Amino acid sequence: MPLIVDFETIPEMFYELSHKWKGQKKTAFAYKPGSSDPYKTIGWNKFTKDVYALASYLLDNGFKKGDRFAILSENRYEWALTDFAGQILGGINVSLYATLPAEQCEYIINDSGSTFFFVSTGIQLKKAVQIKGNTKSVKEIIAFDRPPNESLLNEKNVRLFEDVLEDGRARYLKLSEKIEKDLKKVKPDDLSTLIYTSGTTGHPKGVMLSNANLVSNIKAAHKIIDIGSEDCTLSFLPLCHAFERVAGYYAILGGGAEIYYAESVDTVSKNLVECSPTIVISVPRLFEKMYNIVLKNVQEGSAVKKGIFNWGIGVGKKASKSKSPLVKIQKKVADKLIFDKLKERTGGRVRLFVSGGAALPAEIGSFFEAAGLRITEGYGLTETSPVMSVNPVGAERYGTVGHVIPGVRVGIQRVDDGKIIAELSGEDYPSDLSSEEGEILCKGPNVMQGYYNKKKETKEVIDDDGWFHTGDIGRFVDGYLQITDRLKHMIVNAGGKNIYPGPIEDQIKTSMYIDQTVVIGEGQSFMSAFIVPDFESLQGYCRQNNITYGSEEEVIKNEAIIKLLDQEIRTINKKLASHEKVRQFRLLTEPFTVENGILTPTLKVKRKMIENIYADLIADVYKDDKN
Repeated sequence: MPLIVDFETIPEMFYELSHKWKGQKKTAFAYKPGSSDPYKTIGWNKFTKDVYALASYLLDNGFKKGDRFAILSENRYEWALTDFAGQILGGINVSLYATLPAEQCEYIINDSGSTFFFVSTGIQLKKAVQIKGNTKSVKEIIAFDRPPNESLLNEKNVRLFEDVLEDGRARYLKLSEKIEKDLKKVKPDDLSTLIYTSGTTGHPKGVMLSNANLVSNIKAAHKIIDIGSEDCTLSFLPLCHAFERVAGYYAILGGGAEIYYAESVDTVSKNLVECSPTIVISVPRLFEKMYNIVLKNVQEGSAVKKGIFNWGIGVGKKASKSKSPLVKIQKKVADKLIFDKLKERTGGRVRLFVSGGAALPAEIGSFFEAAGLRITEGYGLTETSPVMSVNPVGAERYGTVGHVIPGVRVGIQRVDDGKIIAELSGEDYPSDLSSEEGEILCKGPNVMQGYYNKKKETKEVIDDDGWFHTGDIGRFVDGYLQITDRLKHMIVNAGGKNIYPGPIEDQIKTSMYIDQTVVIGEGQSFMSAFIVPDFESLQGYCRQNNITYGSEEEVIKNEAIIKLLDQEIRTINKKLASHEKVRQFRLLTEPFTVENGILTPTLKVKRKMIENIYADLIADVYKDDKN
């Protein structure tokens, strides 16, 4: 479905949309004032006035084209307001993950040279005040919320957002002409944002994305996925993540759809039911959780319940490919008995899930398809604005990341000799191209301008022919792009075999008893895994089998539990090549999180951190390994 307005820059997008909905009662955003409150909507008319009020304040306080403004906040209305207010003046959005510690915030503020620093809660304001003395470029810190510790507002150059807006409203009439002129001066090649990659090692790098980069991706998205004014989405992935920024924010607004903000990542299941979205943008983690909940309920049920479930899955898979009247009738029965409850948990109106950010296990994709809840998986990186490929809706092939999007070209480069062995662009379809494995390259209007203030690092990833080197390994299969793993994650075992841990981990995580896993084995003669069990599922298993369920520490030492998980691993090993099989595992009680430093803010595992934290455990696993 085409965009409801045409635009070439993000400021022009705002301008056209605000005029499109002027005077109409059209919702732009919705939020929950309190946990027990219903969603409260905000219309385009209020949003437009608020954006111009904040822009007026910034302009009157010396903000100009090319200046950077930083946002340290969870997803919320004020985030979008600030984004557009800064960008219509030609400013550059610098987004920070709300989970970042103060010292990392300090690095990004200083590296970007941000002049205005917007923060959300009292926790974030405390970070900003803590680093204020070391951030020389910041003129003012503006807090969205009144903090519990009001003394923070007495700090020099700290202001409350509501006061800033009030000041801006009083100045708008005087500055409205200048704001509109500034808005029209923003060109496609001008920078729109600096998105700092979380990185698994070292300092983050600021990815420079222009208006043209982002707009090319927004327009491509609308050629692939139908987004209309009757749609709404629940926003919970961080807006400083390129995937949510483009797919869950700009593309949604550009189609005339509405954005409902989740209260937090912990309330997504509750908020899905409350706002009944039609489109949900997520990472695989949500689908893995939902899948494991269903499996847990089935496992705890009777033999009859298990039989009905297996029958329903079979019917659902047939129904996705068959037009037989009998199969359609059977699918209606299966929906009533099994799948309608799952749909109710998503709000009952979802017509499309979009998954990105990490690999979606094929088994989970097939399950949701059988349930009548299609997941369209895409792939890309921050450096590619971010989307490079998407599974065509209705022709998804799970285990792949789909077709190359319009306007973009993807190449496969053999790792050994650097030869490009296959290429496909979005305009080459239909295609049945298959290729051998290699590094995935990308070329097109979506490729970043480079890393901010890092020419050397930019040259390392964008070659002289304009190809961006993703560092991911993959191949084409009948025109579909398939990811194998990250090049830098490749494990070389003692026998010299190259092993990519990602696909093995994806297989392991399909077990209902396993929440998280990391596969290791560099320089060793066999593969092993660290596993964080799904303790809720294990609790159910213990109840069913009359096993005493004590603390989590006791559970992971219980022989019956170890035997259960050993059997799960043995089942998974049957699908793996000999050198990929997991021969040993260790159970952990502490999950991998952003807070303990094992996950990046985009939920990718820092493998070096695992190796450091669990060095003694790794040594124990391989103590008897003769090689």
